[in-house]
Amino acid sequence: MQKPKNATIIEGFPGFGLVSTIATEFLVKHLNAKRIGQITSKDILPMAAIHNSEVLYPLGIYYDGKHNIVIVHALSGIKNQEWDVANVLLDLSKQINAKEIISLEGVGSSEGKLRTFYYTEDKIKRKKLEGIGLLPLKEGIIMGVTGALMLKKRPNLSCIFVESKVGLADSKAAAKVIEVLDSYLGLKIDPQPLLKMASEFESKLKNVLKQSKQALQDKAKKNKHLDYFG
Repeated sequence: MQKPKNATIIEGFPGFGLVSTIATEFLVKHLNAKRIGQITSKDILPMAAIHNSEVLYPLGIYYDGKHNIVIVHALSGIKNQEWDVANVLLDLSKQINAKEIISLEGVGSSEGKLRTFYYTEDKIKRKKLEGIGLLPLKEGIIMGVTGALMLKKRPNLSCIFVESKVGLADSKAAAKVIEVLDSYLGLKIDPQPLLKMASEFESKLKNVLKQSKQALQDKAKKNKHLDYFG
């Protein structure tokens, strides 16, 4: 496959309501994006999740040639690796001369209103995002890879936030993010099956993350056992 050029990068890492993970999973499937790479590190759990006889990569990079979109989809948490992963994304952006990096995030809310917010330093993008109904995020704490990218002051960075229930996989919030992306990028996504598919991804991700948590616990017990007898 030819290397993407001038593409839009969409990234999503596990966070509030797993919103970004569910949304990027939907995009990969709906746009039939092809895996073109992955992010690896000795500090990231080498977890090869299996779903429907298919290997799911912890940090996969996918490409949709029709819309010229690169999707960074994460199933695995990257605790203490946020700065490194942000640098990898910036390096990827430089390599393909990306015209924009779009970060997807859920923000905590107990009301479930699904309000959507944005952050960008680009005046043209700001006007466009407000034109499709997003509000500027005036208060909040943004952590993780998105927080690292914001602190690096990238002029081509746009962040899309949606309110999500804390501690729950929120397929409704993820569907809202997809609707926003559809309006912003003109993807022409049929909204009818969106919520149903997002809900299916929610169930799948819950299962994968549950197995991942168990694998981490088993690994910790094994290491403790080895240390004891070592």
